[in-house]
Amino acid sequence: MTVNEQKRTSGVPLDFSGRVAIVTGAARGLGRAAAERLYERGAGVVVNVRDAARAEALAGSLGGRALAVPGDITADGAPDEIVRRTLERFGRIDILVNNAAFARSTRFPDLSAEEFRDALEVNLTAPFLLTKAVLPTMQAQRYGRIINISSSAGRMVSTLGGAHYTASKAGLLGLTRAAAKELGKFGITVNAVCPGMIDTELTHENAAPDLLDHLAAGYPIPRLGTALEVADLVCFAASEAAGYITGTSLDINGGDLMM
Repeated sequence: MTVNEQKRTSGVPLDFSGRVAIVTGAARGLGRAAAERLYERGAGVVVNVRDAARAEALAGSLGGRALAVPGDITADGAPDEIVRRTLERFGRIDILVNNAAFARSTRFPDLSAEEFRDALEVNLTAPFLLTKAVLPTMQAQRYGRIINISSSAGRMVSTLGGAHYTASKAGLLGLTRAAAKELGKFGITVNAVCPGMIDTELTHENAAPDLLDHLAAGYPIPRLGTALEVADLVCFAASEAAGYITGTSLDINGGDLMM
């Protein structure tokens, strides 16, 4: 039976069978939804979570094709270690989802240089270093899909996050375009997914329910998005169907931003 012929009883195609994905910041929210969806569609999935116990619990909940690689992605050598352990287990890397994020709402007068740099390290430098780390393997395969989780903040300005969040997510879009320009000749696509207001734990930690209701009411699609909707867009960018799409910013925001 070919991959295209394989179907789950739910109708979800196993189109990532034989592929291996790394997802950072996979403990909850968008990262967890992406990891679960890639796994459901047949991929081997490496989940990076800062806390070891949470990483192992997540991998265990996914199943036998999941591997937990815990740790702080900004630590020296962490990207290379994630790649080393992935190759040790699976022998290949096809998909990298740079999802881990530093998202705080600190306003300009109270925003320290240290906190600004912390946001850049997690949201911009770590995706750069992880891309560098997977590059030799993807080059050798002549195949790769890199998906950077940016934000509507990177396309305009954040509603809830501080200046450091907006700046780092805008920088991630620049990195996406530059990497796409250089890496396409190796069979590697690089795209960004830019969620708007999504119904996740992080969103609720940064805004009261009445504020979220007020914001959502003003969108052309008057509700918050779901993590699964974002995960499905990530899967599209990671799929064979997106082979001629690179350097793009894929918006998913209910029409809050139209460009």
